[in-house]
Amino acid sequence: MKEPFFLQRYQKVERNELPAKYRISRSIPVTFEKTASLDELWYTHRLKIQDYRKLLTSIDTDGHNSYPIITNSSLIDLKIAILEKIIEKCHFCERRCYVNRKRDQKGYCRIGAISRYASEFLHTGEEPELVPSHTIFFTGCVFSCVYCQNWDIATHPQKGMIADPAELAKLIEKRHKQGARNVNFVTPTPHPHTVIKIINNLSVNIPVIWNSNMYHSKEIAELLEGVVDVYLADLRYGNDCCAKKYSKVDEYMKVVTENLTHAYSNAEILLRHLVLPGHLDCCTKPAVEWVATHIPHVRFNLMFQYTPHHLAYKYPEINKPLARQEMEKAIEIVLSSGLEDVLV
Repeated sequence: MKEPFFLQRYQKVERNELPAKYRISRSIPVTFEKTASLDELWYTHRLKIQDYRKLLTSIDTDGHNSYPIITNSSLIDLKIAILEKIIEKCHFCERRCYVNRKRDQKGYCRIGAISRYASEFLHTGEEPELVPSHTIFFTGCVFSCVYCQNWDIATHPQKGMIADPAELAKLIEKRHKQGARNVNFVTPTPHPHTVIKIINNLSVNIPVIWNSNMYHSKEIAELLEGVVDVYLADLRYGNDCCAKKYSKVDEYMKVVTENLTHAYSNAEILLRHLVLPGHLDCCTKPAVEWVATHIPHVRFNLMFQYTPHHLAYKYPEINKPLARQEMEKAIEIVLSSGLEDVLV
């Protein structure tokens, strides 16, 4: 396998040649009142993110991996304070349910303020440049994919273990010593308040991976800058109709492409496209064309792992494996797109 072209910073963090982005954010001192309004907190964040960007540029230019760690109030603490406000009128994702999850009100994801995870382990089945990856599988989801292979944990958010930030941070450090090349938060969209608290408890330099359907809100996109090193992102569909039919989600293309564009501006992306049977013209081709036009410098993984799970039996057109001819045509689409960094 050829080395990825566009994950160079990630690889330097992994080798401890550069600090993970969260460590840079933790070195940005911020003074704020937790009782301040959400607007006031956002104003402070938009000022201080400029300091983060300047320091990031300086560190990446000079190649330094050591700098002071702020132990009291940092940019990460400010992000947590904002998330604690947002969850009271929850708009972590673009469904924007506006429920108060602190009062155990439930929106589409059916999750209160307490996050749970189904499993964590050293995963050897991810992309070669990621493994072994310390994957933490959160329960619940903001999508309802009819073919979901993880439907048992996606549809039962009340299952699993409570995600205690301090305990999980210790576990991440343990897995790092065991050889984990990164920490990989799977289905984090309903849980950014917990994920960033976990990260704020870390003492190791480890790349942070946001393994996501990219349907988070624009506010969360803003907060993830300075936290996420690599977006392990799905671009599943090439139009809104298929997204609505198979994942029960609205405005898919607008939301996901805007989030991918934002991520492209401040992090690295390993983009996955799972080829669905019968969806080359409506999904694969337009998805690949969008990537090649708008975010070409990404690691692109063309995936043929689709198997019908969960409720796929209700949809005859996808209740079958991919045909060999579809795989060959999908490869042709990607190779003719001009994308430089392709994994098949």
